[in-house]
Amino acid sequence: MADDKRDITKWASKDGQFRRQASSFRDQIQVGGKFPPEEGRYMLYVSLACPWAHRTLIVRKLKGLERFIDVAIVHPYMGNLGWSFCPPVRDSEGGYPKTEGEVGEPDGFPDVTGDPLYGAKFLRELYFKVDPDYSGRFTVPTLWDKKTQTIVNNESSEIIRFFNTEFNSLLEDKYAKVDLYPESGRAEIDDQTKWVYDTVNNGVYKTGFATTQEAYESNIYPLFESLDRLEKMLGDGRQYIANTDELSEADIRFDPVYVQHFKTNLGTIRHDYPNLNRWLKNLYWNFDAFKSTTNFDHIKASPAIAAQQYTKSHSQINPTRITPAGPKPDIEPL
Repeated sequence: MADDKRDITKWASKDGQFRRQASSFRDQIQVGGKFPPEEGRYMLYVSLACPWAHRTLIVRKLKGLERFIDVAIVHPYMGNLGWSFCPPVRDSEGGYPKTEGEVGEPDGFPDVTGDPLYGAKFLRELYFKVDPDYSGRFTVPTLWDKKTQTIVNNESSEIIRFFNTEFNSLLEDKYAKVDLYPESGRAEIDDQTKWVYDTVNNGVYKTGFATTQEAYESNIYPLFESLDRLEKMLGDGRQYIANTDELSEADIRFDPVYVQHFKTNLGTIRHDYPNLNRWLKNLYWNFDAFKSTTNFDHIKASPAIAAQQYTKSHSQINPTRITPAGPKPDIEPL
């Protein structure tokens, strides 16, 4: 079996750059394919604190796939053994240890489901169930097939694409007609996906996980150049990023984190990007799929249970593991 004690939080290359590992499982749900669309066959493992997983939840809601795709939610704390379904064992003072190899009992953190299929303590156990010699990362979202007991896909950009189309014949018309990748807008969506992913979605990680000043500066400036570009695009009055008549997958990039933790503080969306802020608030307040799948306790902090995915999990960035209190409110009204 692969070494299941590897510390998956050791991410930096020798040059200080963060390079995201490619997803390992790339099958798809497809009509007539190996994994056909069937009611109740699939389980989507997610973290409510992870924006990559969050966008699959948004699409699941927008497409009315709740009865087709079940969901299991990990604990928001991610330690050196990866995502778990229970919190790590606390130290003598009640805090999280800097390294941990064991998890304790459920601590009542809201919305954490545990693993309803196998009772796993760690998500990694499912990866090793599929491949005992697996040596990659144990990421969310992970789409699991209950029938064959294997992982279908763990790449969010691909999951949202087949969620968009492959269940349409089984859906009510109001959901089947929702098309997040319309043919008329695909050229623009594909172009935006390429540069927005590289400099914004992944750019915040390349900035925040940099371990040298040079690596940090080589990523933070392209990040804000792209935010400036998006702000200008939205300045023409459009409601959606891809300038389509309806919501598209280009809009499903909803992340309320990073300014302080990842040092992406040349400006804030709330105070320095009025058009992007308007776009974000429109998604949250006018589309229930965004609001109902957003859990600020998991993303930021729970005052009752001191845990948080980013500030508590990334001890290399935040060795004291203090979680900032703001901003307040979590999202402004329209």
